[in-house]
Amino acid sequence: MKFVDTVFRRSSQGNRQRPAHMTWAQSSMGRSVSRASLFLRRQLWVWPIIAVLLLSAIGIGTRIAIERTMRANLASGLKTILDLETEMLETWFRDQEQIAETESKDLEIREHIYALLRNQADPTDASSVTDPETLRRQLSASLAPTISSHDYIGYFLADKTGTIVAASESSLLGRKDVPAYAEFLHRVFEGQTTVSVPFPSVVPLKTPLGELRAGQPTMYVATPILDENFQVVAALALQIRPDQEFTRIMQLGRVGESGETYAFNADGMMVSNSRFDDDLILLGLIADEPDARSLLRLQVRDPGGDITEGYRPTRRRSELPLTKMAASAIAGEQDLDLDGYNDYRGVPVVGAWTWLDKYRLGVATEVDVAQAYRPLMILQRTFWGLYLLLGIAAVAIFVFTIIVARLQREARRAAIEAKQLGQYTLQEKIGAGAMGEVYRAYHSMLRRPTAVKMLNLDLMNETSIGRFEREVQITCKLNNPHTIAIYDYGRTPEGVFYYAMEYLDGINLQTLVERYGPQPEARVIHILDQICASLYEAHSSGLVHRDVKPANIMINHRGGEPDIIKVLDFGLVKAVDENHPSDKSGAGSLTGTPLYMSPEAFQTPNAVDGRSDLYAVGAVGYFLLTGQPVFSASNIGELCNLHTTATPEAPSKRVPGSVSPELENALLSCLEKTLAQRPQTARDLADLLQRSPEAGNWSVRDADAWWRRHNRELHALAPRPLGDPGESGGPEDSRSAPTAEETFKSDITENAALDQTIDH
Repeated sequence: MKFVDTVFRRSSQGNRQRPAHMTWAQSSMGRSVSRASLFLRRQLWVWPIIAVLLLSAIGIGTRIAIERTMRANLASGLKTILDLETEMLETWFRDQEQIAETESKDLEIREHIYALLRNQADPTDASSVTDPETLRRQLSASLAPTISSHDYIGYFLADKTGTIVAASESSLLGRKDVPAYAEFLHRVFEGQTTVSVPFPSVVPLKTPLGELRAGQPTMYVATPILDENFQVVAALALQIRPDQEFTRIMQLGRVGESGETYAFNADGMMVSNSRFDDDLILLGLIADEPDARSLLRLQVRDPGGDITEGYRPTRRRSELPLTKMAASAIAGEQDLDLDGYNDYRGVPVVGAWTWLDKYRLGVATEVDVAQAYRPLMILQRTFWGLYLLLGIAAVAIFVFTIIVARLQREARRAAIEAKQLGQYTLQEKIGAGAMGEVYRAYHSMLRRPTAVKMLNLDLMNETSIGRFEREVQITCKLNNPHTIAIYDYGRTPEGVFYYAMEYLDGINLQTLVERYGPQPEARVIHILDQICASLYEAHSSGLVHRDVKPANIMINHRGGEPDIIKVLDFGLVKAVDENHPSDKSGAGSLTGTPLYMSPEAFQTPNAVDGRSDLYAVGAVGYFLLTGQPVFSASNIGELCNLHTTATPEAPSKRVPGSVSPELENALLSCLEKTLAQRPQTARDLADLLQRSPEAGNWSVRDADAWWRRHNRELHALAPRPLGDPGESGGPEDSRSAPTAEETFKSDITENAALDQTIDH
């Protein structure tokens, strides 16, 4: 098959180089649209599938557009809330810092502080006229208006060594380097006024229930105290209750059902309350106590799954990693995530975050993914519902189509079994091919014997119907007496396609040679001359048969005339100006029977014309004269190679008797490899045949004698119901023994009566 592949590729390359001049209807796109339109009109179940595909495309496009818009709006919303919350928080921090700085610059307060520091430095100093306790009371009295007006809950004063020299809570006096105060005092002693993040109180504070308890959330605003040389000599810290202002600011960032804004420190500990405190108690993330809250009790860690949906981590909370947001923020990054990540509950959220390095504080705004993309999910569910409905509709219509098709098929079979197709009454099946079956019939009114050809019910589809109609339409154009005549064409109410043609009771040339051997030269010329007459008309009309072979040529005794030739099966005929036919037997496909195909039919199927048919006529004549095909091979690849490259052996070397040079030259000229060296028309070939001395020597008497001599055997070979003893298969399959073509069934699908088509 390498040779075939090579010539096919060569053909394809050659075809691509040819300029194409065609109208829309002739174009490949035009034919595709026409076929698709016809298919859609008949296959109703396809429409819901198309609707699903279109809806899918629209849905995907809509979803992408909505998602882009939603993500942009979501990003803008999260960023706006975060910026607003951050700005409010920083403004509040600055206000606290200004209050503290104002107090540190008050002369009365400064005098009390300086006196305390001197006393702390040297208790025996004679210049100190007031005892330390009095000085502390005086300082407390000076700070009292500010503490009261700004809802501070206390204060303390620390000297540069970190020792507390004055405080509203006496238990703090004299304590040095309190760990909870170390971080913000360090910044203060460097000359910076600052606000600490909330942390557990060192001294007992009142809980929301009025109980005194240490470890309650507290925070301080602290400012440096400068001497006359502007050197930091002490730190004044005013105590703030976080849940009065700080936490309320964070609560302003709650959006919808799940949106929240919260703060956390450098350890990932929440320093503001969560909006889900009640749920966190039920989930066991915070202790079930009367005043339980997430502030300073919950770290922003990723549990690895949605705890609200029943997931339980396999590690302790302290061993879990920080959430993506917390890890990024603590690293000093300001970012946004719209794809979703787990929050401290393991719930997928989208969020924006920032880190306030001055205060060592992170701020995050988050919304559950389910809430953020709820409109998109609703839209998606709507589309899925529509897909489901359309899918059900497609299945229902498909099932309905199958049922209808089955009923139609049963109706067609019933019509055939009733032996009635329109005006034609069927008698018996006399032949069968790849596309249809042939019945002997007669017209109800004319009572004329007729052969009715019907499309095979199992092949009933738009393509086969189109080819069936095309065969009828093409054959009807031909009027030569040696071309089989078409009487009628129709379609029954049950949808059975058929056409009626003249009934032939002869045998085909394949059977003639197989049963009776090589034919006399005069009779071969007589037969070929009639074939040429039929083909000349077809070629003159611009049609090429493309499957001339002995099995497609019948020899009959008709109208009192013996040896009347009829050329059959124009199902593969091609219009020479039709560069792009609508069916498979068009350009770009290998068509015909390999034993009788011309070299160009193998190499360039688009290039076949009338001279390709003449090559086949020469091969048929060679077979009639010698009883053997021109070339014999064990497989189709070898046969293709012989037709395209090998020189045929002269018939005279195969025939026992003599063959006239004129007939031999005529046949060999038909078998030339190039088109230009063959006879250019069927009439030219007929003229070459008439030059033989045996031309005209096969008389009517000779023919009559042959038919009388073989009358009994011919009657047995005549078309009869398939399966009868002595069956020959009828006009479309009348061979009684395997032919040379049957050896190639594994390489090419044979259609004795209708078509032989091998697509690339």
